[in-house]
Amino acid sequence: MPITSFTGREKAQVMDAEEIRRALLRIAHEILEQNHKHIEELVLVGVKSRGDFIAHRIAENLERIEEIEVDVGAIDVTLYRDDINLHETQIQVSNTELPFDITGKWVILVDEVLYTGRTVRAAMDALMDFGRPAAIQLAALIDRGHRELPIAADYVGKNVPTSRREFVRVRLAEEAPGVDSATIYEREGE
Repeated sequence: MPITSFTGREKAQVMDAEEIRRALLRIAHEILEQNHKHIEELVLVGVKSRGDFIAHRIAENLERIEEIEVDVGAIDVTLYRDDINLHETQIQVSNTELPFDITGKWVILVDEVLYTGRTVRAAMDALMDFGRPAAIQLAALIDRGHRELPIAADYVGKNVPTSRREFVRVRLAEEAPGVDSATIYEREGE
């Protein structure tokens, strides 16, 4: 997700807590169905921030459904982004947490909103600095369209058509206790 502030006019809530819960449970089932042959090599890596929280929730669902424990990591893609100028922008970098080797693993990359595809490209570049996975698949809670790169999610919680003037903000209980929602906002002044 590009470095933006969340200022704008709220247009519509597109997912509430129950819809998010159901979408992540469905994604977990789809991951199991598509990866049953290599379930032992499966790992989840969430894109910070919020993709990591979603990855943990998916892993909890996988454990409840199949009684398997899946390693979960988190990756910060800030320094891999191509849509920020590192010389002109004040950036905050958080920690990448990959306490396992991804070489030869089937990596499910997890993000909250899929938009242009640039965050996913940055995440794949970052992952390659940590090893060579057997495969990388993509799970997104929301796909809002407007791709600028040839990237598609393997698992999508909900497709939400938006205009370029709009943005989708996902709020999760891990950041704001008691709140799970996805809302479309329209940017101010556009």
